[in-house]
Amino acid sequence: MFKRKIYEKLIDWKINSSNEKALLIEGARRIGKSTIVEEFAKNEFKSYILIDFNDVSEVILDAFNNHLNDLDTFFMILSTEYNKELYPHESLIIFDEVQKFPKARQSIKKLVKDGRYSYIETGSLISIRENVQNITIPSEERSINMYPMDFEEFAFALGENMLIEYIKKCFKDKSPLQEAFHHKAMILFKQYMLVGGMPKVVDAYLNNNRSFMKADIEKRDILDLYKKDIDKAELSYRTRVKAIFEQIPSFLSKHEKRVRLSNLEPKVNPDLYADSFQWLKTSMMTNLCYLCNDPNVGLSLNEDRTYLKCYMGDTGLLISHAFKENELADGALYKAILHDRLNINEGMLFENVIAQMLNAKGYELYFYTHYKEETHHNDMEIDFIISNGSSLKPKIYPLEVKSSKRYTTKSISIFTSKYKERIGNTYIIHPKNLQIVDDIICIPAYMTFCL
Repeated sequence: MFKRKIYEKLIDWKINSSNEKALLIEGARRIGKSTIVEEFAKNEFKSYILIDFNDVSEVILDAFNNHLNDLDTFFMILSTEYNKELYPHESLIIFDEVQKFPKARQSIKKLVKDGRYSYIETGSLISIRENVQNITIPSEERSINMYPMDFEEFAFALGENMLIEYIKKCFKDKSPLQEAFHHKAMILFKQYMLVGGMPKVVDAYLNNNRSFMKADIEKRDILDLYKKDIDKAELSYRTRVKAIFEQIPSFLSKHEKRVRLSNLEPKVNPDLYADSFQWLKTSMMTNLCYLCNDPNVGLSLNEDRTYLKCYMGDTGLLISHAFKENELADGALYKAILHDRLNINEGMLFENVIAQMLNAKGYELYFYTHYKEETHHNDMEIDFIISNGSSLKPKIYPLEVKSSKRYTTKSISIFTSKYKERIGNTYIIHPKNLQIVDDIICIPAYMTFCL
């Protein structure tokens, strides 16, 4: 059982809202939703029932279909079928994979109003959104997103709690780590980049003497599940979703990282792909980053959805998606990344993992580019822009990602000069230790979670 930060949100819900709202936990497949909820139920409630709608008996389905108007009978059936005593105000009922049976989700209104027990629903986000045509979505439901394990959680799994605290302190003080600890933190970060944050993958990695190959086997199983989920997408855009998903490594291997729809379909109308990209984002298989050419605090007001970058939701999965099994079998790729000897475009992996870390912090992703008419090419590009979201002191924060230790700061310096009144701090994220150069805060990649 890995330590997951969402557990604190579950505690907060139990203390403050469980009598008034059910909790719906949405997220991609295989990120550990069911595991963390059941662990929470065991620790925080006197008893619980977990109804898995992937494998539910006809008796339970009949209870939802025929006995919701008689809740005494309904709860008696649940208690008897699962052989679990239910205690008023002390028991939790979990609807696992609730998207498989939308009527259970609709029943939340009546069940919460009854007030006897608490309820948590879990499910794959895309299926939850699609399977609502014939039900009333309950207002007595609060949604939270869950993501793959973030860098902190990965570090906890590897027993590096003290290192994380040290990194936080150095970020707060704007001081570099001692060089030995910086090296250790970078090795930890690269492990995270290679393994990713899927709990089953992390478990395989740790329980097999940190074997990247054992982790790869689990990652390919998850990718197969994703492809099967794509096969269930609406027929009108299923082919486009498949095409985008297969091309993600190709998009990211380019210098600009932007999606070129012409690679998918010549003379394509971008609007035809809008639903396909949205499907992938909603499924949380990918993280989308939109162009914002008037960067201000209200970034979403100025986004241009016809220009975007498409990152994999988990960087460990990206590696297994980008390389065939036989390309990884001898371990040469893993060694090259760990020891900074990679000959291919490491920027693809580096930028993807930064997008993943920002997304786990709750940031929507935006980038900036400036096209110069005289030279007919982009003379400035900022990889990510985040906002503090403040109404009183609104500020934006440009982030440039550099996978190499040698780089220039031309783009971010021009951007900072152009929009200086709007900017809080300017950051470069790089493999080197923390340093401040010309008012640009250059942080090591592992510090991204501190932003």
